[in-house]
Amino acid sequence: MTMTTDIKITKINQSKFEGINLDNITFGTVYSDHMFFCDFKDGKWQQPEITPYQPLQLDPSARVFHYGQAAFEGMKAYKDTNNDVWVFRPEENWKRICFSAKRLAMPEVPKEVFMNGLKTLLQMDSQWVVPGKGNSLYIRPFIFATQAGVSAAPATEYKFMIICTPVQAYYKGGDVKVKISDHYSRAANGGVGATKAAGNYAAQFYPTQKANEEGYQQIIWTNSTHEYLEEAGTMNVFFRIGDKLITAPTDERILNGVTRKSIIALAEKEGIQVEVRKVSVTEVIEAAKTSNLKEVFGTGTAAVIVPITGVGYKDDHYDLPKLENAYSTMLKEQLLAIQYNEAEDIFGWTQKI
Repeated sequence: MTMTTDIKITKINQSKFEGINLDNITFGTVYSDHMFFCDFKDGKWQQPEITPYQPLQLDPSARVFHYGQAAFEGMKAYKDTNNDVWVFRPEENWKRICFSAKRLAMPEVPKEVFMNGLKTLLQMDSQWVVPGKGNSLYIRPFIFATQAGVSAAPATEYKFMIICTPVQAYYKGGDVKVKISDHYSRAANGGVGATKAAGNYAAQFYPTQKANEEGYQQIIWTNSTHEYLEEAGTMNVFFRIGDKLITAPTDERILNGVTRKSIIALAEKEGIQVEVRKVSVTEVIEAAKTSNLKEVFGTGTAAVIVPITGVGYKDDHYDLPKLENAYSTMLKEQLLAIQYNEAEDIFGWTQKI
């Protein structure tokens, strides 16, 4: 595969940054000055470009609209007290978008395109990475089919892009309650559940709306037989039963979360017993009934760690205790300290831009 790694750059005339009230923005609604893209056509990746953030023009028959060839990633950039910008485990996101692309019959993004585009874009828009705990720049790499035509076959033309949006806390206060699904399933063996295919998320919206109507913010997804717990909404999920921390193994149905694997490593460093295994609905409900279910929390890039305050199953609801020394609080503080360069990164996870 031949390609050019030099990036053609067109800068914005005047930054939008000064006119943005960062204290009053909804997650993912305001975007930084520039965007990165690289087209795939004629069997090869073309010259990468960075331009001012702007709308795209696509043919109505672009195959992404008809056959859903699209995948994305979620990352964050952080600024420390020295005004340096850091990113967290970016190679994991590159590997995963290649995994997703391959499963959806799309070309894998070359590492040089991904990394050079990410670094250059963040250098150009570094002022959008606002310092202070809770502030970050959310980074959305994504790839989709652009070829015109409605024949049901993989496209031959694609576009890989990176856009950025300044964010604060994803869940700001309030209780987060989840409903265990006993009807809808997120994924199945042999499917695309382990990828970040766009369609995975579209299929989640309706069941989540139904849960919202019952007073729950998210769903804990179960496998096709509804015996085992897998993910919570768009996050991986952990259960603390007694002093053990348990989470489902990654497989064809469950996303290999970057935050998930980081939390496992931090917990093990602290001497917490972590079990990566199937987690049955029966086990968790019995633990809740006997007050042995101490914590449930979700992990993901956008939210980092979200403590869950209550779990619903069928017609029953179980509130979780409020703990002074919660694993979720401790592990989140440790992870954020590494991400904001406030603590030594013994794992080598962070990269300075």
